[in-house]
Amino acid sequence: MIEFKVTGDYIPMIQLLKATHLVATGGEAQIVVDQGEVKYNGEVDYRKRLKVKKGDIVEFAGNTIKII
Repeated sequence: MIEFKVTGDYIPMIQLLKATHLVATGGEAQIVVDQGEVKYNGEVDYRKRLKVKKGDIVEFAGNTIKII
């Protein structure tokens, strides 16, 4: 599990995927979200600008990211 500390109130989903180095570019992040490869709190979510906040769980490519 990857623990990611958000410094503000939230981080957009695309930025989170880039910040955790699970994708190389923002374009790649948009594609994987569009294709339904990302789960947000256990549900597939297609929102690229989703505001991920403390306590949320994001799953992608066999990785789990816990927002702290």
